[in-house]
Amino acid sequence: MAAGFRIAVELLAAIVVGAGIGWGLDQWLGTRPWLLILFFILGAVAGLMNVYRTGVELDRAAKAKRAADQAERNRGGR
Repeated sequence: MAAGFRIAVELLAAIVVGAGIGWGLDQWLGTRPWLLILFFILGAVAGLMNVYRTGVELDRAAKAKRAADQAERNRGGR
C-alpha cells in the first residue's frame, strides 16, 4: 500500500508542479494557455518517468528478497 501511495503522490506532484509553473509563466508573459499546456505535458512525462523508476526499484527489491529467501531455504534444508 505504501508503494502505491508513493507512486500516486509522485505522479500527482509532478503534474501539479508542471502545471503551476506553466500557469505562472503564462500569467507573467501573457502567453495563455500555451505554456500551461506545455508544462502540464512536461510534468506528466516527468511523473511517468518517476513512476517507471519507482517500479523498477520495487521490482529489484522484490527480486533480491526472493533470492535471499531462497538462499535461506536452501541453507536450512541441508
